[in-house]
Amino acid sequence: MTAHKDAVRRRIEERRARLIALSRSIHAEPELSFEEYRSADKVIEHLSEAGFAVEKGVGGLDTAFSATLGSGDLVVGICAEYDALPEIGHACGHNVIAASAVGAALGLAAVADDLGIRVKVVGTPAEEHGGGKVLLLERGVFDDVTVSMMVHPAQEDSHPAAFRSQAVSRFAVTYTGRPSHAAAAPHLGVNAADAMVVAQVAVATLRQQITANCRIGLFVREGGTATNIIPERTVVDCEVRAFELAELTALKERVMACFQAGALASGCTMDSAPTEPDYAELWQDPALADLFAANLTATGRDVPDSQHRLTGGSTDMGNVSQVVPSIHPAIAVIGAQHAPHTRGFAQDTGTPAADDAVIDGALAMAWTAVDAAADGTLREDLAVRRRSGLTDPAAATTR
Repeated sequence: MTAHKDAVRRRIEERRARLIALSRSIHAEPELSFEEYRSADKVIEHLSEAGFAVEKGVGGLDTAFSATLGSGDLVVGICAEYDALPEIGHACGHNVIAASAVGAALGLAAVADDLGIRVKVVGTPAEEHGGGKVLLLERGVFDDVTVSMMVHPAQEDSHPAAFRSQAVSRFAVTYTGRPSHAAAAPHLGVNAADAMVVAQVAVATLRQQITANCRIGLFVREGGTATNIIPERTVVDCEVRAFELAELTALKERVMACFQAGALASGCTMDSAPTEPDYAELWQDPALADLFAANLTATGRDVPDSQHRLTGGSTDMGNVSQVVPSIHPAIAVIGAQHAPHTRGFAQDTGTPAADDAVIDGALAMAWTAVDAAADGTLREDLAVRRRSGLTDPAAATTR
């Protein structure tokens, strides 16, 4: 085991400068969901040069890919994200995620044959909005994957078991009324903006009665065109979050009642439709989580125990984790003073501290895969749970 881990470290250290350059290059050219053509090509270039067999456009998504090496029965799926946020670039650090994924894959390539591993990097577009992993999961791209992993930059390191994310449902509500001249004949109009206002007030009052584990967010995408025209159409984008799907479903029903109140009060008609796939809550595999925490500590980081909770946000990795034993830990951009999804964190993810996160994340993931492959009992347990779909942490035991 030590020899295998040393081989992994040497391979990653040999590629250190290029991995950091990859992260910086993706950071410098942010691309939005489903438009990450340059970013995907940059990742593919590194994997192709290392001998990985690359298939572009998997799952019918232009900016998705799979890259495989090795022929073992333990298929280690490493997810690479590379989409950015509108206006603020890589404020979620997906450049770090992509480069860490490449680093882990290159490290594992050095020992894959010895350990009976097949390494599979899955390029997963549109995590921020669009649910790339959900679509790839539905279209069979993860069917052969035994375990799945990735790391996500944050302000602090975490034990994977302590890092939770929420399920989220995103949808748009459209109100349709009747236009009229706002001065000459306001009584003939049916005001779609009134429906929107009533709904927003209803949602605001609902927020007083929901638990601290839930979130509701919305904004008005369309709200009228001129002051002297009664608005015929308004569109509201909304999202509802909770830590359990059942709780999410119940909350969404209450939110929809708020929107229906707007239609009833104004006389408008109302339609709603999803804007992207629902994201499930994240399930961290206990055995892989403990291994990762130990391996991240071995890189020299101070990793809190599993009681130190780090929560918030949503990820389409949640959907993968409910089918494939998975980990999705946070790795610190040490010294970062800004929260993710801010302009400040976008700057943080292009610093030497982010470069360190790339390398340490790659090492910890690769070493975790080595540990899982070398432990025959755990290896079989993971395979059985993958086949049976028992990925809920309550169904697994911590080793």
